[in-house]
Amino acid sequence: MSDIAIHLKNAAGFGRKIEKAWLVVVAIFIGLAIFVPLQAEASFAFVAEALTGMAPFLALAIGVAAFARASGADNLIAKAFQGRMSIMIVFAALFGGMSPFCSCGVIPLIAALLAMGVPVPAVMAFWLASPLMDPTMFVLTAGTLSLDFAIAKTLAAVGIGMMGGFATAILMARGAFSSPLREDVSGCGGCGTPSIDPQAKVVWKFWEEEDRRQKFYKESGSTTLFLLKWLTLAFLLESLMIAHISADQIATVLGQGNAWAIPLATIVGVPAYLNGYAALPLVAGLIELGTAPGAGMAFLIAGGVTSIPAAIAVYALVRKPLFVWYIILSLSGGILAGVLFQLYAG
Repeated sequence: MSDIAIHLKNAAGFGRKIEKAWLVVVAIFIGLAIFVPLQAEASFAFVAEALTGMAPFLALAIGVAAFARASGADNLIAKAFQGRMSIMIVFAALFGGMSPFCSCGVIPLIAALLAMGVPVPAVMAFWLASPLMDPTMFVLTAGTLSLDFAIAKTLAAVGIGMMGGFATAILMARGAFSSPLREDVSGCGGCGTPSIDPQAKVVWKFWEEEDRRQKFYKESGSTTLFLLKWLTLAFLLESLMIAHISADQIATVLGQGNAWAIPLATIVGVPAYLNGYAALPLVAGLIELGTAPGAGMAFLIAGGVTSIPAAIAVYALVRKPLFVWYIILSLSGGILAGVLFQLYAG
């Protein structure tokens, strides 16, 4: 397949994703307007007010993401995979917590790293931490939930990454995961692997070069559309949740009085997780309705790493033992992060 055909195929796939997200929003509003017009009006007002309130945080988040792409600062992540094993694991987890990849978007990069022979423990550390936090996510989490929540989620992302990396290293020392990739998986995985080059030049004053300025504009536009579609859908769902789910129901299942709230939130997070950005206002709404803060943290951690689309992609990429181990680390990390944050939040 030619490069042009590949680019057209990727562009078409991106277009379909946007179309589906907006179609869901439009379909919900049309249904509400026909059957529950008062709720349609209330939901529209809720979404508009929420997006307006988030505008300053969105502007900062979009600027940070566009700057990283335009300057080439995102290429610094490759340096995490050089050196001694223990150092690689620590830096891979740290860089994972700053990388702009979601649970699905990181899959092609993981395939490339494993195919190049990067040690599995370092890859696992990056793999677990990357979908959970990045500069954009940090800003939006602080604005939607709280600064304490954002800091705690960042520490959880890095901590789970290091935990998974060192635990994987221990198992590999005993002979596990010697051949991580499936036989039919090669190289980049063929679905738009992020271009990561440790030797690439980082130009902090990107505006001095025309091509980098254009990359900044392009990244700003695509990030704006991406965040807008998911946050619109998330706020719309939150408005319906607030309208139809009582605080007593939430408190009974996920409230602080239920000892199983955090494990339940961890399990529910896998199928219910929409998107890292879309999940934030949903969790904020749940906490306002009585969900324990630790359960909210567990939902975000478990769902962020093991959402159904991501789990399917991982299963297609790696052999079954590594896939099962990845799920175990994700769920146990979600529960641990939830328990620790609940102890902190009280």
